[in-house]
Amino acid sequence: MRRVWKWCVAGVMALMLAVVLGSPVSTQAAEKTYVIGTDVTYAPFEFADKNNQYVGIDIDLMQAIAKAEGFKVDIKPLGFNAAVQALEANQIDGVIAGMQITPERQQKFAMSDPYYKTAVAMAVGQNSEVKSLKDLRGKRVALKTGTAAADYALSLKAKYGFTTVTFDDSNNMYQDVITGNSVACFDDKPVLQYAIATGLKLKLAGPESKASYYGFATQKDRSDHLDQRFNAGLKKVKADGTYAKIVAKYLGNGTQAAQKQTSAKTQDSDRSFLGLLRENWGTLMGGLKETMIVTIVAIFFATVVGILVGLLGVLPNQFARGVATTFIYIFRGLPLLVLALFIYTGVPSLIGSKIPAFVAGIITLTLNEGAYTAAFVKGGIQAVDDGQMEAARSLGLPFGKAMRRVILPQGIKIMIPSFINQFIITLKDTSILSIIGILELTQTGKIIIARNMEGFKIWTMVALIYLIIITLLTWLSNWVQRRMEA
Repeated sequence: MRRVWKWCVAGVMALMLAVVLGSPVSTQAAEKTYVIGTDVTYAPFEFADKNNQYVGIDIDLMQAIAKAEGFKVDIKPLGFNAAVQALEANQIDGVIAGMQITPERQQKFAMSDPYYKTAVAMAVGQNSEVKSLKDLRGKRVALKTGTAAADYALSLKAKYGFTTVTFDDSNNMYQDVITGNSVACFDDKPVLQYAIATGLKLKLAGPESKASYYGFATQKDRSDHLDQRFNAGLKKVKADGTYAKIVAKYLGNGTQAAQKQTSAKTQDSDRSFLGLLRENWGTLMGGLKETMIVTIVAIFFATVVGILVGLLGVLPNQFARGVATTFIYIFRGLPLLVLALFIYTGVPSLIGSKIPAFVAGIITLTLNEGAYTAAFVKGGIQAVDDGQMEAARSLGLPFGKAMRRVILPQGIKIMIPSFINQFIITLKDTSILSIIGILELTQTGKIIIARNMEGFKIWTMVALIYLIIITLLTWLSNWVQRRMEA
């Protein structure tokens, strides 16, 4: 019993050490590299190329400004909503993600000088009869959470009598219109134009909003004045022609030129299922590798925490049992998505220190899966007949030795299939961590779709990969169970 406790304590200490080591150290060298959050599906401003490298107007511009001003940037593809929340929690230093400058955002963040002029436009299906805002009455419109385009659409909602549904990324919003669940969506005009030019089966309709501008956002009152450094760098890259070259690289000399150029690239690529699989195989395997790493590390710590809490739940001590019951109740009851966002964006606001996305993801899974593990560890021990403990104690064995030599060997036989099943559950739950920017398999799928707009085919590939891995683990679970029963 003492050995079990030692292993449990060692595991918890290792988890705490991982958090400490994962936290950034404030040094002079680290201050020169800024962590910049961005979106994952917002071509031509930010998207991943076929080599899974992030490119786009925003990415190239940020890197050009950093070079001009003599600092470095670490680009983090978090998704727009998650990036804004991470900036609020001081997890990152800035956001560049086609972020429109609005009075509300200027109150909350330090917004840079405008770097791109845009407007909100409406897109509908290719065969849609919707031609104006009046045609939206009584129909559903798809929006992207947290965007100025969504705010614009919501300002028209009462006047034109339509309902809305929100999504966290552009592709899901577009697909909702393509499948006919919604009749229209609102997004920034250059983004819609680029997407349509690369094969998105939508068309522009209706009037566009008044012109607005994109800006770079940072926290207010920064001692390093990052917003001012961005503005100074922006002036330099505009003056030397770098800015114009970056825009022309992705949009050509105008919308028509961009459409011809991108359409030609689309036609040259193999858009079949096998062609897309060959093209993106390396990227998908990279996402699977990250998924497996997160799963293995998380299941290790979850097992340690689960065993520790599960043993507390069967000790002949009311306080210990209460602690175990409370832990299981809280972390098994909280939705995993809420827990992930709370740890990644909420806790840093309380402690005043950053938590890397990987560490936040491991802690999230450790607490959630550890609660489930604790429940079946506790249940497995309690499933052993009470007479076994009574017999061991009657032979003079103390509680700890009776638990270690009599109860646990029998309980482990009951628990092992549940351990493997929990591994499967943890593997699936890693997909939720894409919300905090971990580049696991689901997030990788989003990145690929942002480039080629082949949502159905890419999600089919992702689903098949998950099914293959889960099937293998299920076979392993059944084999172990048969061996244990033999």
